[in-house]
Amino acid sequence: MIALSLKINAARSSLAVTWDDGLVSDIPAPVLRAHSRAASQVRAEIEGRAASFEGVTLTGAEAIGAYAVRLVFSDGHDRGIYPWEYLRSLANS
Repeated sequence: MIALSLKINAARSSLAVTWDDGLVSDIPAPVLRAHSRAASQVRAEIEGRAASFEGVTLTGAEAIGAYAVRLVFSDGHDRGIYPWEYLRSLANS
């Protein structure tokens, strides 16, 4: 699966992804932030320091080759890379 287009909504509260199979997913920013696979986020989860990301918004998105997107959040987090397969799994959860 490949994301054909990504669009941050006007309120910056979610990411709309159009997939190559025609499905359109709308993934809330707090879900994306909570599931970042950046080392700092993974470490926090391992140590039981899970945080609430309610109110976090998306401030940017950058393509990483043809396989992923890097998302930037209003809390300053910008280290998470979301490969298409992982992004699709978040959309389906």
